[in-house]
Amino acid sequence: IKSAIDLVTQNIWVGGTLAALILLAFLRSFGATLVISLAIPVSIVGSFVAMAALGRSINVISLAGIAFAVGMVVDAAIVVLENIFRHRQAGRSRFDAALIGASQVWGAVMVSALTTVVVFAPILVMDLVVGQLFRDIAVALSVAVLLSLIVAITVVPALANRLLSDRVTRQERRLPLPGIDAFARLFVRAVTGYTRVVISSRVASVAVVVVVCGVAAVATWQFLPQKGYLPEGNRNFIIGIAVPPPGYNLETMTEIARATEAKVKHLWRTENKGTAKPGDPPLMDRFLFVARATTTFLAASAVDPTRAAELVPILKAVAFQEPGTFGFVNQSSLFGHGFGGSNVVDLDITGPDLEQNLAVARRAMGVISREMPRSEGNQIRPRPGLELGAPEVRVIPDPLRLADNGLTARDLAMTIDAFNDGIRVSEVTIGSRRVDLTLKGPQDRITRTQGIGNLPIVTRQGQVLPVSQLARIEVTEGPTQILHLERERTVTLQIRPPSGVALETAIDKVTNTIIPQIVAGGLPPGVRLSVSGTVDELSRTWDAMVLNLIVAILVVYLVMAILFESFFYPLIIMFSVPLATAGGVAGLIALNQFTFQSLDMLTMLGFVILIGTVVNNAILLVHQTLLHIRDEGMEVIDAINEATRNRIRPIFMSTTTSCIGMLPLVVTPGAGSELYRGLGSVVIGGLALSAVLTLLIIPPLMSLVGGVVERRRAPRGAGAPEPGAAE
Repeated sequence: IKSAIDLVTQNIWVGGTLAALILLAFLRSFGATLVISLAIPVSIVGSFVAMAALGRSINVISLAGIAFAVGMVVDAAIVVLENIFRHRQAGRSRFDAALIGASQVWGAVMVSALTTVVVFAPILVMDLVVGQLFRDIAVALSVAVLLSLIVAITVVPALANRLLSDRVTRQERRLPLPGIDAFARLFVRAVTGYTRVVISSRVASVAVVVVVCGVAAVATWQFLPQKGYLPEGNRNFIIGIAVPPPGYNLETMTEIARATEAKVKHLWRTENKGTAKPGDPPLMDRFLFVARATTTFLAASAVDPTRAAELVPILKAVAFQEPGTFGFVNQSSLFGHGFGGSNVVDLDITGPDLEQNLAVARRAMGVISREMPRSEGNQIRPRPGLELGAPEVRVIPDPLRLADNGLTARDLAMTIDAFNDGIRVSEVTIGSRRVDLTLKGPQDRITRTQGIGNLPIVTRQGQVLPVSQLARIEVTEGPTQILHLERERTVTLQIRPPSGVALETAIDKVTNTIIPQIVAGGLPPGVRLSVSGTVDELSRTWDAMVLNLIVAILVVYLVMAILFESFFYPLIIMFSVPLATAGGVAGLIALNQFTFQSLDMLTMLGFVILIGTVVNNAILLVHQTLLHIRDEGMEVIDAINEATRNRIRPIFMSTTTSCIGMLPLVVTPGAGSELYRGLGSVVIGGLALSAVLTLLIIPPLMSLVGGVVERRRAPRGAGAPEPGAAE
């Protein structure tokens, strides 16, 4: 816990510092950078206060939410300060520039902040396991963004009025950065030139929008990674369970335990006083092995917590050294239940007859071993086992013979118990202690299974008869455990794929390949196959997440419709959402080039966050265009060109600071990083791609819709304030 919190805290500092450096590179002014950077500590500290007031604890997930907010909280401040700079360059005084600059973009930054916050509304009411995790991120991010809005419209204008220099001409305030400045000027010319050409033709506008959105949608669908449930975590605890072949007695299991201990003893910290050298196996800080008649348990922790996963193959080798042994050895999951963790597929074989279920399970094991071999890292554990397994001596009373000798089945049973384990007949007090009074036969009277039939039974007439004359003795086998699913006897085969395989991939393999082969071989009457366990949790959570995505999109649209007083402009802005999903998928693909990351449910939250954040750039463009049209009387085409030129810089400033501020969460390994690195890669990829693609589609969309909407609005809207802006 300490390591995980230290890592996130470090990422907050590193991310905040990088964000400030990016701002300095854009602004070339220490005063302006200081004004914007103040939004970071104010928002972060305020988030801690708000979380305490709301009764939320500080944990890895909530701290990760605050770390994500480091890059996002400067967005509003950047927009406000950039607009103040624009008015200073136009010749206004510091006071007028601060007042007018903040007033003009107040509506845009408020809409941007609210859309970021309202996407979490569906998340807060999720009644699932992941909902508890999401709430921590939702509260941390929402509070930080709302506080950054307050900072942007109060602190930033006030400090800009005091700290910004009177000399604000572009040449005086910008220090040259060779290469970067040339690229920036070239990029601005390319974007403005593209905008001017595309919006001049309706055909070109429609073609660009259709192609860009279509490619983004197809790419998202085509390259979307396989789903997972929850990340496993990186706990310093390796745990395993092994099911040996049936019939092993406790003495044999103890011998296996001693052999296992001997094979790993050289890795114990107490036996090896040195430290593990690079390339050598990690040393064990703790090790345990529990041997039972039917199963064995083993566990270990590493001296170096970062190398705990390297103990998994070592313990696998010793746990499954006996032929015919099945089970799991894996790094203990933070969220999963049982030995398999959160990445397990349960194949349930259910039917009325246990022996028929076991026969089908043995056949299923052959299919699974062929399709998902253990050599590739797959692990299989049958529950309770593939054989009845437990040797059993059954004494079946003969009612007629018992009656002839004046005995009952209860008399017979109690006598056998007395010779076997002893039978408690009373309780006596010895001093201050109460002690059971147990009736027992001579010890070691019966040393072989066949001797059960020779136990003496005393009749009421005083005769001594062997058990074999009063009952039938059967030496057979029975189950060690009977599982039930929906009140029917069940044998479960738990399948754990290797760490580099997503849960959805394993589910597809079981559902589409393994089960059809088992069914093709024939099933006894009443026996059925089903998939359960984590699969059910994944299905329920995925359905809830898809529903929440749809609700989040609707909520964001309605909020913008209210603040813009229009249904058309929010619709234009929402076109940036599919572009962001393509970027999020691209971010995940990039992350998977270095480490495996499935589309688990925490990663899925990144797409929810994107819905509320990627619309910010489109809001800036649309809002600035309407400002030029309604306040300055520009034509629609001229207003779009001017808005694009004015908003390129704040768009890329906010996007770059957000991405760089979050980057340490994705690239820095350590305790807890696997929980949020997928989420971070989605948000960074979505923000980065949407920043570029938004400039490609919003101007042509505005050229198609803006003129029509504004002509209809003009007669009744003359003199009306701009939507969402303070006059």
